[in-house]
Amino acid sequence: MLSSLFNATTIPVLEQVVGFAQDRHQVLAGNVANIDTPGYRTRDLSPELFEASLQRAMRKRDQGQQGASFGGAARSGDPFAAVRDDVKNMVRHDESNVGYEAQITELAKNQMTHNLAMSVLTNQFQLLGAAISERA
Repeated sequence: MLSSLFNATTIPVLEQVVGFAQDRHQVLAGNVANIDTPGYRTRDLSPELFEASLQRAMRKRDQGQQGASFGGAARSGDPFAAVRDDVKNMVRHDESNVGYEAQITELAKNQMTHNLAMSVLTNQFQLLGAAISERA
């Protein structure tokens, strides 16, 4: 019952965004750390592939809930499991020699994505807490 309640919210989506941002931050930080290493090729996790995978999982979740009881999504499995698995295969290697500034820019954009997702996730949990304790 509780898992189907959470799956009906944006909490699982935000969880995936935060996890992706954390994984991407590690990859980008490794690029910065190795920027002067001879022969090092920069790596990145593709935000476009992640977004496409997340959209597919959200459509699958929404289709599983249409016309079903509240527990319909839980019976069909976790639609976001595929998103977690896809992140492992999204590493791409860049043949070009990307400069320090480009890597720092990507780190800053990734940090903003992470912070936004965490803020929205925190607000979601505060709303749930208020609803549970019957405070407005």
